[in-house]
Amino acid sequence: MKVLIAVTHLLGTGHLSRALTLGRAFAASGHQVCVASGGFPAPQLRHEGLDLLQLPPLRSDGVDFTRLLTSEGTVADEGYHTARQDALRHALAEMQPDVLITELYPFGRRSLKAEFLALLQAAHALPRRPVVLASVRDILAPPSKPKKAIEADAVIAEFYDAVLVHSDPAATRLDISWPVSDMLADKLRYTGYVAPPAADPHPEQTGASEVLVSAGGGSVGDALYETALEAARLMPDTRWRLLVGGSDASDRIARFQAKGSPALIEAARPDFRQMLRHAAASVSMCGYNTALDLLQAGTPAVLVPFDAGKEVEQSLRAGSLAPLDGIDVVKTADLTPEGLAQAVRGLIAAPARATDSFRFDGAARTVEIAAELAEKRA
Repeated sequence: MKVLIAVTHLLGTGHLSRALTLGRAFAASGHQVCVASGGFPAPQLRHEGLDLLQLPPLRSDGVDFTRLLTSEGTVADEGYHTARQDALRHALAEMQPDVLITELYPFGRRSLKAEFLALLQAAHALPRRPVVLASVRDILAPPSKPKKAIEADAVIAEFYDAVLVHSDPAATRLDISWPVSDMLADKLRYTGYVAPPAADPHPEQTGASEVLVSAGGGSVGDALYETALEAARLMPDTRWRLLVGGSDASDRIARFQAKGSPALIEAARPDFRQMLRHAAASVSMCGYNTALDLLQAGTPAVLVPFDAGKEVEQSLRAGSLAPLDGIDVVKTADLTPEGLAQAVRGLIAAPARATDSFRFDGAARTVEIAAELAEKRA
């Protein structure tokens, strides 16, 4: 099969990371894959075996997802959006995919509605229409108004064959965060969590007995990092390591280092998942990929869910994980150096958490579902 995946990450890199994991699973099964990425480049993410098409990049203005900025920091104008649409349609026409996957849309990325609709309309106009799938994580940002769910349903009904929900339904079902109509329920396919294989131990034991502080691959988490810098002073016998992401990581690292904390501060690393295997504890937000990394590694974890603006996705996810051993959830409003240090100390002494409670084969199952639907269409 030929598979085209369209994804745009606007703040962190979780959406792109998940799309690439799906792409690698298709490629490993012998399929040709193109991932069209509309966010800023994320060189730390693996894309071997895939064609990666970089669209003219966009990012959100902080948590304002309606205000989209170019690489120059200016608001994207009509011409910029048109160039993105043209690139997507060209890739579609050139590849003639058997399967088209849109990541998050139409459940999100409404600011890119014109772009996605242009792609979907072009796909349906091809001589041989591809199977069209939506790909969503376990928890969505709940619609702020009922009409948003109604509009999403209308797009699903018109253009999509199925909706892939990358969750273990025994843990989290879509209706915890999104109203599921009868029509939508018929199109849902739960895949299990989309995660790469569990990481091997780090060959150099990097991260052993450390507290690893991370905030994903985007330029977010400053309040978390600054609190961790002070918490590290309160635990002088335990090494804290801050891993800072984002295109401006070097500037932020320099600013954090100027505070004189004993913590080690460096850029986000591609071997982070291996480091988690050895860490004494993790301090992080609760994005989809981070949560899966922690569940696979069994690392004791303090979760500080991202809740700026009206974001509730990470808080819902963290709440679902809170009953597990070795998990502590701290709200941003309650975050203090003393409280963070106390939480870390408690987790280090907590019972070990099982790592085999959930399904992590969502990428492989996605390939199976797509192949089944493509075979029926043929």
